[in-house]
Amino acid sequence: MKEIDSYSYHLGAADCFCEMVAAGVKKIALSHPCNSKEERDSFLADFDKLAEKYSVRYYAEDHPFLSDLFPVSMNKGKHNVIFYCEDRYLEQYLQLKKDKQSMIDRNCYCGEERTRLAIRYGKLLSYTDEGIERLLKKNNEKE
Repeated sequence: MKEIDSYSYHLGAADCFCEMVAAGVKKIALSHPCNSKEERDSFLADFDKLAEKYSVRYYAEDHPFLSDLFPVSMNKGKHNVIFYCEDRYLEQYLQLKKDKQSMIDRNCYCGEERTRLAIRYGKLLSYTDEGIERLLKKNNEKE
């Protein structure tokens, strides 16, 4: 198999995610996490073209939402982009972050409440109930 450079691979994945968001298959989609803001920003000119091509929008995220849905090392300290069509979905994502902080502030980010927050995130990513459950069960690297 021909080797694909990292930039092209990430851009191809973003193209696929934009197509899925535009088709209504996903409410939001995340670009691959980047190790630095500069790396993430190196994609933005091409993400502009993808957004125009698929009539989607994106939000450059410097503090990704961490939940029990994914291993913490996948997104902690990373930078990515959230692709979306409708503002309400970006607002729901941002609300998840606020709700988590509120739970932390009230010392109740634990147990069922913590799991419910991760499930809400999975639903926003348009994952099936079975897919969400599978991700939660296999994640052994929580914050």
